[in-house]
Amino acid sequence: MRLDLRHLVFGAFACAAGVSAAYIERAAEPAPAHAQAVEGSVVPKSRAEITLSFAPVVKKAQPAVVNVFASRVERMPANPFLDDPIFRRFFGEGGGMPGRSNTAQSLGSGVIVDPAGLVVTNNHVIEGMTDVKVALADKREIPAKILLRDPRTDLAVLKLTEGTNFPTMELGDSDALEVGDLALAIGNPFGVGQTVTQGIVSALARTHVGISDYGFFIQTDAAINPGNSGGPLVDMNARVVGINSAIFSKSGGSIGIGFAIPVNMVKSVLLAAKGGGKMVKRPWLGATLQTISQEIAEGLGLDRPTGALLADIDPKGPAADAGLKRGDVIVSIDGQTADDPEAVGYRLGTKPLGGQATLGVLRGGKKIVAQMRLTPAPETPPRDTIKLKGPSPFAGATVVNVSPAVVEEMSVQGAANGVVVSEIEDGSFAQQLNLQRGDVVLAVNDQKIETTRDLEKAVSSRAYYWKITLARGGQVFTTVVGG
Repeated sequence: MRLDLRHLVFGAFACAAGVSAAYIERAAEPAPAHAQAVEGSVVPKSRAEITLSFAPVVKKAQPAVVNVFASRVERMPANPFLDDPIFRRFFGEGGGMPGRSNTAQSLGSGVIVDPAGLVVTNNHVIEGMTDVKVALADKREIPAKILLRDPRTDLAVLKLTEGTNFPTMELGDSDALEVGDLALAIGNPFGVGQTVTQGIVSALARTHVGISDYGFFIQTDAAINPGNSGGPLVDMNARVVGINSAIFSKSGGSIGIGFAIPVNMVKSVLLAAKGGGKMVKRPWLGATLQTISQEIAEGLGLDRPTGALLADIDPKGPAADAGLKRGDVIVSIDGQTADDPEAVGYRLGTKPLGGQATLGVLRGGKKIVAQMRLTPAPETPPRDTIKLKGPSPFAGATVVNVSPAVVEEMSVQGAANGVVVSEIEDGSFAQQLNLQRGDVVLAVNDQKIETTRDLEKAVSSRAYYWKITLARGGQVFTTVVGG
């Protein structure tokens, strides 16, 4: 299912809890044949059962749900030509005037998953922010430091800097979810205060949503609105099964289509944060995957368009080592179905490094099995990180050499050479040029750029103009700016 991404709104989500003990006891009793739709599930058999409450689950889950407040001070570069009383009359003393500061703020939700004070939230809640505070359910406000940001999954891990023995919520198993399961969402929608909403799991493995690199989401109709981002989606045992990240909406409010990151992906991010890592390292496939259309399926002799086609393979990557070839179709990983490239990325992304994964592959109409090593992408050549200075449009940009590790980490598309922009300093000339993280610099003033040292040398002296060739999102373009 493809969605109109113009209507995707990052929203705030909430967490779900379970049913009362009375309901659980009745659910264990044999149900009439007409009521047994799915093994282990029943429909209410009386008016009394219909009036049962989610309150016991909410009471267990709610203390671990928090509000996240993030901010940063933005200072625009000074420009003496604009520091004029006439300009100040129109722009005011702040108002975006160069040389002056503004405060950017963000509001979201989160969930405590460790008694030591580890909080999981969305990366977009704290993206670009420097100061973070967390408000607990008991009204305490505690400063937090950012342990890890993972833009690829839109997840982040915070650490409360004061206190111990915090209330926590247990992590569930998102692979155990079924469509139709009850779910609760707890968060702070529109900043009105902690709120609980209830719904069901509407769909699983929802791809092509465009929220993060790992497009493999739980869809729910539990009401989610802006401000709930980072809050948990909770099952009926008061366990986290997802982190709510976005809604599909034309108005900005909930219309019953929300998306949550599966908790099994959250576990890999938490593991990296607990290990002291600043980034999450995941298994590397070493291949470019392509979605299979109906036409491609017919050409490959497939009965339906499913799986991920290997369009290109790195001869030194794990896929090549496992014996995979261009034109093979990956249909499963460790017995779990992979219907498209997003599913392959998700399944590999939740695997720990080391060991092997079993890939189900279609080749020439026959199914074969391949064993692939779970190793991280290599950092060859080394990054050789440089922060550029001097009188050029690149001043304030940090660049690194292209390597498989950098391509994976920054989701760079089609980069075989050049250098990659990894950071942009606020208020810098590079920011004014609208350089973005993940841009690949290919040439400057018709001089080919192959390493960070090449770029540093090319921009070390003044020029009357700068002719810059960049690659962004797989497309190459050239622009000229004044010196």
